[in-house]
Amino acid sequence: MGAGSIILKSAEELEIMREANQLVAATLTMLSARIRPGVSTAQLDTWAEEFVRERGGIPAFKGYRGFPGSLCVSLNEQVVHGIPSKKVVVREGDIVSIDFGVKWREFYGDAAVTLPVGKIPAQTAKLLQVTRESLQQGIAQVRVGNRINDIAQAVQEHVERRGFSVVRQFVGHGIGRSLHEAPEIPNYVRSSGSVRLVAGMVLAIEPMVNIGTHEVKVLADGWTVITKDRLPSAHFEHSVAVTENGPLVLSGDADLIRI
Repeated sequence: MGAGSIILKSAEELEIMREANQLVAATLTMLSARIRPGVSTAQLDTWAEEFVRERGGIPAFKGYRGFPGSLCVSLNEQVVHGIPSKKVVVREGDIVSIDFGVKWREFYGDAAVTLPVGKIPAQTAKLLQVTRESLQQGIAQVRVGNRINDIAQAVQEHVERRGFSVVRQFVGHGIGRSLHEAPEIPNYVRSSGSVRLVAGMVLAIEPMVNIGTHEVKVLADGWTVITKDRLPSAHFEHSVAVTENGPLVLSGDADLIRI
């Protein structure tokens, strides 16, 4: 069943997507318990892939458009799409954004979290708090009859009122039998027409928030996105279903990223 190019999900399909996203959330919780100074991002990637495959899932990102890893692991000024590497080692004071997706029974789950490693600067800790809160504010707008711009405005206002900036070059997305479906979900208000929310839509909402400028650039590896001013960036994401009873956070039951 569709609304334009947007694919609505049945109750049975939403239950499968909840299972997929719970596997993602459990993986992120596992990684949060293991991350520490001295661990390489390649080790995090291995742990995630083994964890999911042992439970019958398939890492969604590995091989997607040629991406080499199961995780996107982005440190400090890296915004998204960091490639796991044996040469990149997590250090005390880092923040590590981990974005992970799973394919499960023909459907996808997708969530992200930014983890502090040991003691981090106060301004960076505030960045993580505000980014997480902005995701909560966006999710609160996931109600039948609202529009995508209501989500975007809630995120943007929460972030900018606290002196940070939202990334504009990368946005959230619909999710279902494909990892990326319509509609796009920007974290800032676009002037063009905005899709109205209908029960059965599933949205991957993912604020990417920077301490400094919203401007970013892609490194020579073709994947890793960094802030232009090289100040820290944080990223939180949940997959959320639109229901008649309000938002259903499919990836939200794990302790780590509960809303």
